Amino acid sequence: MYSILRSVFAWLLPAITYGASLQKVTSDFGPNPRNVGFYIYVPDNLAAKPPILVNPHWCHGDAQACYSGSQYATLASKYGFIVIYPDSPNTADKCWDLSSNESLTHDAGGDSLGIASMVRWTLDKYDGDPKRVFVTGVSSGAMMTSLLLGAYPDVFAGGSAFAGVPYGCFAGNGYGVWSDACATGKIQKTGAEWAAMVDAGYPDYTGWRPKIQIFHGTMDEVLNYVDFQEEIKEWTTVFGLGDAPTSTTPNTPVNGWTKYAYGSNDWFQAYSAGGVSHNIQNQENTVMEWFDLTCTSEDCFKWGEGGPEA
Repeated sequence: MYSILRSVFAWLLPAITYGASLQKVTSDFGPNPRNVGFYIYVPDNLAAKPPILVNPHWCHGDAQACYSGSQYATLASKYGFIVIYPDSPNTADKCWDLSSNESLTHDAGGDSLGIASMVRWTLDKYDGDPKRVFVTGVSSGAMMTSLLLGAYPDVFAGGSAFAGVPYGCFAGNGYGVWSDACATGKIQKTGAEWAAMVDAGYPDYTGWRPKIQIFHGTMDEVLNYVDFQEEIKEWTTVFGLGDAPTSTTPNTPVNGWTKYAYGSNDWFQAYSAGGVSHNIQNQENTVMEWFDLTCTSEDCFKWGEGGPEA
């Protein structure tokens, strides 16, 4: 299975053209029990109170591949936000720790705590906007995206996950354990059961939760399309939304893809990519719009503003 993941993102092409470059942070940036690598892109022209975008890579990828394989650094140079590219410490396959209770739990350890520490350090060093921190990823990076949104809802204002699974679906005994049962769509729960797992990620948290959009190919051969349906059950229940979409938009953002929006203000969005395999293409413009990262005024989308409305 990992051999498939090694090649599914061969379509990624270098896209960096600005003077700023990817830099590795080697100083102490806070708790990092798993020794997650910390790479950062700070544009030449940094916005005042810059937003932060976290972009975890896929299995068999790394921070450099993630940096060169999307438009986010180029867009950061245009709009003045910072991009953090975490690098998995798992040398065997470079997948993220999505299984350990430590990583699944707020400030308990695992890869997720290292990434949260990167965000906190960056906010402090560059006087970033703590209410404009976002996360997006593909495959294992999408799974880490969902994990971070579940375990650190106080840190992130929104997330966008391409070809992932529900928060907690890979839960297991150890760090970085692959769950064939989850990958093949055999783990199915009620919405309430999934929501209980999210609640356990940050016990006693009753605050604001970040908005989420997910994307999944109907022909995904690595992470079964059933996982997409399970994600919908999970997050609509967490948000208290109905299980039926409030709107359906065909052929967006790509011909053959369908957007399902949930709630009166589209707080949760699910994109079904018809005929697409696990090699799903990133949609940077859609993600940028979702996070409002092109905004440079005082009226940008922020943590704590708005919320799911049934």
